Amino acid sequence: MKYSTIQYRQVKDGIGLITLNRPEKRNAINIQMRIEISDCLCELEQSSDINVVIFTGAGSSFSAGFDLNEFNNPSIFDALFESSSKYHRYIWKFSKPTIAAINGAAMGGGFDLATLCDIRICSDSATFGHPEVKFGAPPLYTPLRWIVKDGIARELCLTGRKIDAKEALRIGLVSEITNSSDLLQRAIEIGETILEAPSDTIKYIKSYFISNAEKGFEESFLIEHDKAFQDILLPKAKSGFFLQNGRK
Repeated sequence: MKYSTIQYRQVKDGIGLITLNRPEKRNAINIQMRIEISDCLCELEQSSDINVVIFTGAGSSFSAGFDLNEFNNPSIFDALFESSSKYHRYIWKFSKPTIAAINGAAMGGGFDLATLCDIRICSDSATFGHPEVKFGAPPLYTPLRWIVKDGIARELCLTGRKIDAKEALRIGLVSEITNSSDLLQRAIEIGETILEAPSDTIKYIKSYFISNAEKGFEESFLIEHDKAFQDILLPKAKSGFFLQNGRK
């Protein structure tokens, strides 16, 4: 599998690694990256060789979030909406365990990606936040509220406040903190522990995760993601709001 915005490799028997690979843009998630992640997951879904997938970022960031330059171009907004909708749903419905190895800043859409994974660990330099609320882009609330207490999820979404690794651990957003140099190895070790169980058992557990929350996720996601794009983000993009207020 060859990609331009991500890298994929098998790091151990049964374990695949997807690296967000736009370090010069702090791994900002653009249309092409969303398409490539979706395509990669689609292939891995069918692979009998891979049963756990790890996400991490190239360089010093996990992901700075969506590439705001794309929101300044209304002509590609349909492609932006379609790729985003497909990408989020692919990650959510992926039938194999996912681990986010968060190696630095996880902001906006990068924060969302982490919350859509089954397990999150981070380096001691990791930070999390939804700064996009400051310039008019609604954060994705539903996955976050299933991980941390609802009041904390609301506060983080409404304020856009940035938190560090220690606070992320304290509120239950991540399960552990490691040194940056040990992060990927620790994620692999967790993957290997998962693989000690029979694959059909793990597949059943993951299917239960999805089905147990499916209705709530689908309904909430439709409101949060799809409606936000049409009612809030598209009008702002057409007016040049992001160009004036949100360019990174």
